[in-house]
Amino acid sequence: MNLPELGAFLRTRRDRIRPAEVGLPQGPRRRVPGLRREEVAQLAGLSADYYTELERGSTKNGAQPSAQTLAALARTLCLNGDERAHLFHLAERPVPPSVPGPSAHVQPALLGLLDRLSDTPARVITDLHETLVENDLASTLLGSSPAHRGPSASFVYRWFTDPQARDIYPPEDHPQHSRVFVADLQAAAARRGRDPEVTKMVAVLRRRSQEFAALWDTHDVAVRRMDHKRIVHPVLGVIELDCYNLLSEDGRQRLLWFSAPPGSPGAERLELLSVVRTQELSATEGRAVQRLSTAESGSQR
Repeated sequence: MNLPELGAFLRTRRDRIRPAEVGLPQGPRRRVPGLRREEVAQLAGLSADYYTELERGSTKNGAQPSAQTLAALARTLCLNGDERAHLFHLAERPVPPSVPGPSAHVQPALLGLLDRLSDTPARVITDLHETLVENDLASTLLGSSPAHRGPSASFVYRWFTDPQARDIYPPEDHPQHSRVFVADLQAAAARRGRDPEVTKMVAVLRRRSQEFAALWDTHDVAVRRMDHKRIVHPVLGVIELDCYNLLSEDGRQRLLWFSAPPGSPGAERLELLSVVRTQELSATEGRAVQRLSTAESGSQR
């Protein structure tokens, strides 16, 4: 543990916090630009002597700050994600997830890239395979994603609990997809630590699916980054595509998109997918106009 560096880091973070930012009065006799040591200790639930020892780069009797102490200091000093991780690294403690549970907000960088992918199916999903946002071609290729949240919003969860979820892939490909899904979920579970959402999902899947339980017990781990997939489309039939994944910095979200080599059957079917989408939109608009006309006719009678 690098106690001198840890102490120096705490001092610089304390100096930049203004009392008003943490609900303390400025006071007429304040001699330091930021918070006093006693104030940091009080806000973090520590003794003033212990926090002073931390800032000095030494602790009595060789005591080392716990993960709970570091988390309290990170909150008190208003550390951002990088600073929080740095604090844990200096203390040689594992960095816990910054936000428990799923992220309902798409990370801006991934959303910006998704907006540029207008001619290929693309969506942003969580590390538990819950779709957060997708473009029109993705919903045409893969079907619309559930609008609700919770375990059943995860495609991995539905894969092992709802047989109809597997209709999107040819039956002979199912074993490979099962192995990939479980290996990817193993990595997400380890990355999230003791996150209650993933812990509950794994427990339920182990009870409901013997296949999942057997694969989980192999402890195979592999973050999904690129796959070659055969997708069964109700109009275009089987489409062979490459699926790419771009992970966010914290690994909790990823942008995935589909493409195929130029001139390949997959590329030709992707072009036809746009035609199918246009036809679907025209049919939807036609039904809406028909309903409106019917309603107006009824009101005139």
